[in-house]
Amino acid sequence: STSVEVSIKEPSKNSRKNVSVKDIKRGNVAGDSKNDPPKGAENFTAQVIILNHPGQIQQGYAPVLDCHTAHIACKFKELIEKIDRRSGKKLEDHPKFVKSGDAAIIVLHPQKPMCVEAFSQYPPLGRFAVRDMRNTVAVGVIKSVVKKEVAGKETKSAKKATGGKK
Repeated sequence: STSVEVSIKEPSKNSRKNVSVKDIKRGNVAGDSKNDPPKGAENFTAQVIILNHPGQIQQGYAPVLDCHTAHIACKFKELIEKIDRRSGKKLEDHPKFVKSGDAAIIVLHPQKPMCVEAFSQYPPLGRFAVRDMRNTVAVGVIKSVVKKEVAGKETKSAKKATGGKK
């Protein structure tokens, strides 16, 4: 079963007619093409809290992230700093690993196209769960995103609805 989350701020401006359900896939994000359109993430920096992982998590770890309806493997590209989970104060620069109970600022790299946003701008697209071995091992909040500068693909139905104009 596929669930689709749609939030329309100004129905008169954002709603599109003639978009087929077949065009919508898990993880897709709809947005306003003229005002901060959704783009795929090259990588993103997040505050991650390790809840329940049996070992040590190091650079290169590639679990599945559940963010909005997306379910995509992301590589822990760089452990920037270990922080105090309550105060957010820096405890250690570039730790070699993190383990259960730790909080850290980490750069993550999606292994497939993925649309995410900073939690401060779009909360539903800025929080995620880290899944491994069928368990939630960590949770995170996205602080910043480096976006890919590649235009998204316009669906056939959207082209029809706009008369082929962008």
